[in-house]
Amino acid sequence: MKPIRVLVVDDSAFMRKMISDILNSDPRLQVTGTARNGQDALDKLENIAVDVITLDIEMPVLDGISTLKRIMEKQSLPVVMLSSLTTRGADSTLEAMSLGAVDFIAKPSGSISLDINNVRDEITDKVYHASGVKLNDRKNKEFVRRTVTPQPIQMPKQHPQKKIVAIGTSTGGPKALHEVLTRLPENFPAPIVIVQHMPPNFTKSLANRLDSLSQLHIKEAENGEVLQNGTAYIAPGGYHLRVRQIGRTLAAHVTEEAPLKGHRPSVDILFESLAKQTLFQTITVVMTGMGADGSAGIVKMKKAAADTVVIAESQISSVVYGMPQAAVKTGCVDMVEELENISNALIDQF
Repeated sequence: MKPIRVLVVDDSAFMRKMISDILNSDPRLQVTGTARNGQDALDKLENIAVDVITLDIEMPVLDGISTLKRIMEKQSLPVVMLSSLTTRGADSTLEAMSLGAVDFIAKPSGSISLDINNVRDEITDKVYHASGVKLNDRKNKEFVRRTVTPQPIQMPKQHPQKKIVAIGTSTGGPKALHEVLTRLPENFPAPIVIVQHMPPNFTKSLANRLDSLSQLHIKEAENGEVLQNGTAYIAPGGYHLRVRQIGRTLAAHVTEEAPLKGHRPSVDILFESLAKQTLFQTITVVMTGMGADGSAGIVKMKKAAADTVVIAESQISSVVYGMPQAAVKTGCVDMVEELENISNALIDQF
């Protein structure tokens, strides 16, 4: 099997060397070129064959966002962004994801990260999986305010059972969350709790961005706050989110304990906490992402409450069909839906 050909784009010669060495150490991958800025990358793409691009955001001459736009217009290649762990870096990264980047890697200590080897496995795994994404089959919709207003849900006069929606996602998740949340009405009659695999700063930027585009209120979860209908709570990067039953209500419980299977926040931890509450019917959604996070939690929720509804995103619309596939393999999934149908599937539960 031929190795996946990668172009590494970074204005730092040190970072180009380190990232190239990391990628070349994986037999599945081969760096076929490097570029010192966006314009250099565009020139190289005229002459070399490339399957995936790693693209730094902050560069002279032509920055990462401008370069990404040009790549998407001309060749639509899978791109993995490299970003600094700052609010500015997080905002730019989310813009890149909206423009068509497949995934991102946060540099551990800024633009020039001497400790880049700490994320060696993340780099190789994300570049490898990016190569399998067929961009021509994806709907590269930007984060824009929708012209169609979601219609309010008409609730029956009798008091229905209380419900809560829980969503788990990873690679491709920001755009998937945008697709689902912006289609839900302001009076959505349940709280929504979300785990998106992201580091600190990035989840705050994601929540703010989605909140500006949605009728729902969308925010980072805060420890102890009571969960309200019509509000989506995103687990803060670097923290686990649980749901805790307090009297006749549910509240967010945010902790900084050890990662579970490499994830913090962990979808399994959120789902398992929902299996312990007895007040609300849980409607669970597992969307695009690498790995199997969430599948163990689904099994526990189904065992605890047979009326738990589990929806998995279909392979057709998933950027990476890892987490939804693992969910389907548990035998606990009730519905498999393409991304654009998930919001309607949620509304149908009411």
